[in-house]
Amino acid sequence: MSWLLALPFLIPIGTALATFSARARHHLCGALSVLGCTMMLIVAIAIIALVEKNGPLAAQMGDWDAPFGITLVADRLSAIMLLISAIVGLCVSLFALSDIDKYRVSLGFHCFFQLLLAGVCGSFVTGDLFNLYVWFEVMLIASFTLLVLGGERIQLDGGIKYVALNLISTLLMLTSIGLIYGLTGTLNMAQLHIALAAVNNPVAISALAVLFIAAFGIKAAIFPLFFWLPASYHTPPVAVTAVFAGLLTKVGVYTLIRTFTLIFPNDPGFTHNILLGTALLTMLTGVLGAAAQYEFRKILAFHIISQIGFLILGLALNSPLALAGSVFYIIHNIVAKTNLFLISGTVQRLSGSFELSEIGGIYKASPLLSTFFFIAAFSLSGFPPLSGFWAKLLLLKASLDQTAYLVAAVILITGALTLYSMSKIWAEVFWKPDPMGYCSNLYTLSLPERLQRLLPVAFLAMVTLSLGLLPEPLINYALATASELLEPGDYLDAVLKPEPTQSIGNP
Repeated sequence: MSWLLALPFLIPIGTALATFSARARHHLCGALSVLGCTMMLIVAIAIIALVEKNGPLAAQMGDWDAPFGITLVADRLSAIMLLISAIVGLCVSLFALSDIDKYRVSLGFHCFFQLLLAGVCGSFVTGDLFNLYVWFEVMLIASFTLLVLGGERIQLDGGIKYVALNLISTLLMLTSIGLIYGLTGTLNMAQLHIALAAVNNPVAISALAVLFIAAFGIKAAIFPLFFWLPASYHTPPVAVTAVFAGLLTKVGVYTLIRTFTLIFPNDPGFTHNILLGTALLTMLTGVLGAAAQYEFRKILAFHIISQIGFLILGLALNSPLALAGSVFYIIHNIVAKTNLFLISGTVQRLSGSFELSEIGGIYKASPLLSTFFFIAAFSLSGFPPLSGFWAKLLLLKASLDQTAYLVAAVILITGALTLYSMSKIWAEVFWKPDPMGYCSNLYTLSLPERLQRLLPVAFLAMVTLSLGLLPEPLINYALATASELLEPGDYLDAVLKPEPTQSIGNP
């Protein structure tokens, strides 16, 4: 049973090796990638079911008990993140069958895509900071390779900016890890919860907390550390951008939530004021940047930044309802944002462009695709009764409960400006007549390509619609997750008091 916690990253690593060996065979390589993601989804479902039934699960690698060994942990937060990552991985791998050309496949696209998923899932289940750094490096290497794969000039330009700022994040993270180890003598997250509480040096702890905010903030693309994102996310193929948009920045958000509810929970005033300010500025700068753009993917890229602000806001407000809002929001946003990028890729396939001025008539060419865009886009805007409405409502209520009226105003303003951007795309891309006169009908595509593009888009749209029409199960799950994060006793017991059967690789 304990091996189950290692499978979320072992499966994509095994799939990466298999796809690299088969990279000369385009169809086989794609099929192996889809199969690997399907297996990962099955494992994620099993993990979330066990966590819901038994509480947090922990396993120790080898015969070393925590805090000395490598610990794998799954609680409600990591379990739901594994599940949504597996869903995104499966949908993007299916879309990539028609979006990624044979040349990029031969260069190892599916191999690096799977390694990226391994890094993402490893980050969600690791129980110590050093191995979190290791998985971040796996993600960085895989994502940089995917970003520049194909060697186009615009990709290389975006890739240099991407890797330069992320290397700064890596240096800050290593510095933070070294300092916290010197202060406490451990890197196990559960043990750090106890060890830092016993350190009588508030200045050192506050400095460490700020370093972690900077390190993980670059990964999450918070203000003012987000400039690498809009400079790079519009450069690779859409399948790459979609998985980046759905998962990469969310790993940064996950680590911020994990760090400031488990490792630094004792004096939240100073750090959470910093997080609150950055959250509000991230929301506003991102949405204003999106409003100024007239290229499909650039609008969506700036909205990634804006939505990250909402995710950090729940952590900054630091109440059960606010954290629940962040958990609900992160699930909704991963689904909707991934889908919007996939739709943008299909629009480009039909029209030949991402520029709003050069596109039109998509509603006439494909009412079905237009419907899926409407669901995802207006959910992102918080339009009732779609999933984004409930996510924003939870955060709005949490801010009003704390009489944080400025925060509530920023939430409403950001939502209104998001609606403006999405309406602009709807009017320009879908509603107005085609200005170039050569927009293709969706049915001019071959049947396999239609299925490979429409099935993941349709599935993600149905998930968004279901979360909006039936929000209660996810709201209840989010509230339980928030309670678990704020009262981590079960997490600590699972890690620091393991059962004898919970060791991986015993002789």
